Amino acid sequence: MRARARAVVIGGGVGGCSILYWLARLGWDDVVLVERADLTSGSTFHSAGLVGQLRGSLSLTKMMMASVDLYRTIGKEVGLETGWREVGSLRLASSPERLEEIARQAGWAKTFGLPLELISAAEAQELFPPMTTDGVLGAAYLPTDGYVDPSQLTFALAEGARRAGAEIETNTRVTAIATERGRVTGVVTDRGEIEAEVVVNAGGMFAAELGRLAGVTVPIVPMAHEYLVTRPTGLPLDMPTMRDPSLLVYFRPESGGLVMGGYERDPAPWSLDGIPPDFNGKLLEEDWPRFEPLLENAIRRVPALEEMEVVRLINGPEAFTPDGEFILGPTDVRGFWVAAGFCAHGLAGAGGMGKLVAEWIVEGTPSLDVWHMDSRRFGAAYASRSYTLARTTEVYSTYYDVKYPGHEREAGRPLRLSPAYPRLQELGAVCGEMSGWERANWFEPNAPAGDEGLRPRGWAGRNWSPAIGAEHVACREAAALFDESSFAKIEVAGPGSAELLEWLCDNRVARDVGAITYTQMLNAKGGIECDFTVTRLTEDRFRIVTGTAFGRHDLAWIRQHAPDDGSVDVRDVTSAYACIGLWGPASRTILAPLTTDPLDFPYMRARELAVGDVPCLALRVTYVGELGWELYCPSEFGLRLWD
Repeated sequence: MRARARAVVIGGGVGGCSILYWLARLGWDDVVLVERADLTSGSTFHSAGLVGQLRGSLSLTKMMMASVDLYRTIGKEVGLETGWREVGSLRLASSPERLEEIARQAGWAKTFGLPLELISAAEAQELFPPMTTDGVLGAAYLPTDGYVDPSQLTFALAEGARRAGAEIETNTRVTAIATERGRVTGVVTDRGEIEAEVVVNAGGMFAAELGRLAGVTVPIVPMAHEYLVTRPTGLPLDMPTMRDPSLLVYFRPESGGLVMGGYERDPAPWSLDGIPPDFNGKLLEEDWPRFEPLLENAIRRVPALEEMEVVRLINGPEAFTPDGEFILGPTDVRGFWVAAGFCAHGLAGAGGMGKLVAEWIVEGTPSLDVWHMDSRRFGAAYASRSYTLARTTEVYSTYYDVKYPGHEREAGRPLRLSPAYPRLQELGAVCGEMSGWERANWFEPNAPAGDEGLRPRGWAGRNWSPAIGAEHVACREAAALFDESSFAKIEVAGPGSAELLEWLCDNRVARDVGAITYTQMLNAKGGIECDFTVTRLTEDRFRIVTGTAFGRHDLAWIRQHAPDDGSVDVRDVTSAYACIGLWGPASRTILAPLTTDPLDFPYMRARELAVGDVPCLALRVTYVGELGWELYCPSEFGLRLWD
C-alpha cells in the first residue's frame, strides 16, 4: 500500500468507485481507494437497481442523466458486463393530485431535455402487462430509464479507475483522519498511514462514523429497506420499471419474474448506537410483518403477484438524510469531502455524482448548482442525533407523498426559537422552518384583510393565505415588524480582517467605520459563492449578515481562505444577537418616540442607539424597498426589543 496519494477515497461502494473513476479520468492518477472489506459490501450489493432520471431539481436530474450516459458505455469501455437494461419507466397516477403531479413532471422533463410522455392507463398496461388499470387515471413514461446490476456496475467502475492509474486497497479499515490546523493531512488505517491533501468520505452508512473521526457531522441514519424477488413466471424481460406512489410501491422485471419494494409509513431506523464493525456483506433479518402492508398494496396493482413464489425478501440498511437530498462537497475541515446519504438512490446517481464531485475537487467548483446537496447546508441542530433521527424518519415515511409548493416538514419542531417567538405565537403566526429556526411565514389573523380571490389556482394555492397580500400592503403603506433573528451572523476580526474581506468580496468593504456594503464572494470561475451585507464595526472588526440557510457555508468559505497566522478570527455569532426589522413609510414615526438618539443617519450606515432601554446596533438597510432599520441587540434583550 502506498504511503502517499493526492487523494484518498474511503468506501468501495458504487459511489466511492465512481468518484475514484472520475478523479483518475480527470488526470488525478495518484489516487487510492480504501475499503474496509470487499467492494460493494456495504449497501451497494443489496440495491434494487432502479435508475430513474427525473427529479425535483434540474441539477439532480442532470446528475441522473449523466449516470445513464455512463452506464450505457462503461461496460464496453472496460470489457465488463454492467447489467444495464434501458427498459424505460412508468409512474402511475391513481388520484387527481397524482395526475396533476405527473403533468407538472412532464413540463419539467421537457425543460430538462428528457423524452417523458403522458400516456393513458391502457397504454401503461400494454407496457407492463401484469398491472391492473383499476383507479389509474394516467401515467408518465420515460423510455430512457432502466435498471442496472449494482455489483457489476461497481466492478466496472473500479476497473476503469485502475486502468486510469488509480489504486484500490480492500480489507483496509480507516481508524483515524489525520488533520493539522483545520486541514486534512491523510488517513490512518489498520495497514498503515497514507498522506493526502484530499480525503473523500464515501463511506455509505458508515459515513457518519468516518465524519466523526475528522470532527465533521454527517447527518445520516441507516434505514432498513426491503424488497422481494419472485421466481420467473415468463413475464416479458423488456417491461419497464413501474412505480405507483399512491400505493407506496415500485416494481422492476427480474429474469421473467418481478422485484417489488416500497417505502413503509413506519420506517425502521437501524443500529442507532453504531454499526457493528463486522457488518460487511450482510443483510438484516426478513421483517414480513412490516413489509406485508406494502405487499398488499402491490397485489392491488399487480394481482398476479399473489400467486408468484417469493424467492427471498431482501432487507438491507440504506443511509437516509434529514431532507432526502444527497450530502456532497467540502466540509469545515479543509480537504475533507463528503459524498454520502444517497437515500436508496446511490445507484441511480452514482455515475453523475462521481463526475460532479471529482470536477469539484479538481477544478474548485461544481459544474452544477448543488446547493440543495451541499454538505454545509446543515446547521448545528443536526449534531443532535435525536433531531436527525426525527427528520430522517419523516423523510423516509413520506418519500412517495406529493410535495406541494411551500411544503414544510414537521418532525423535530419547534427547535430553534428567537426571543420574540412567544409573541409571534400570540399573534397567530403560521411558521415555517429553516435550519431548525421557526420563522413566521404569515399571521393568519391578517387573512380577513386580504383578498381570497388572489389565491393561486390548484397546485400553488395549497400552502398560501390571503394574509400574505394584506401584510405586504401594510408594510408598503404603513409599517411592519420582521423577526430576523434567524439570519446568520458572522464576525470577522483581527488585524488582517480588512485585507481578507477586500480580497474575497467583489465590492469594496473596507470603507469607513459604520459603512454597510452589499456584496458577494466569488469563486475562481466568477460564480457567486456568498451574498450578504458587511458592516464595518471598527477598524479591524466586521459583521456579515447572510441568509439563515447559508451561515455554515459562508463561514466555511471565509475560513477556507483566511490566513492561518492568527491575524484573522472568523466566528459564527448568530445566537448572540436578536434582530428586529422595522420597515415601511411610517417606521420613523414609530421609532422616534422610543429613542433619544438621532435617526437621520443615511442609508447603508450603522450606528448604536437605544430603543427604550434596549441597547441596539441600528443598520439603515432595507429588503422591502421602504424606509426602515435592522435593529440588533444581545439575545437576552430580544423579547424586550420586540415589545
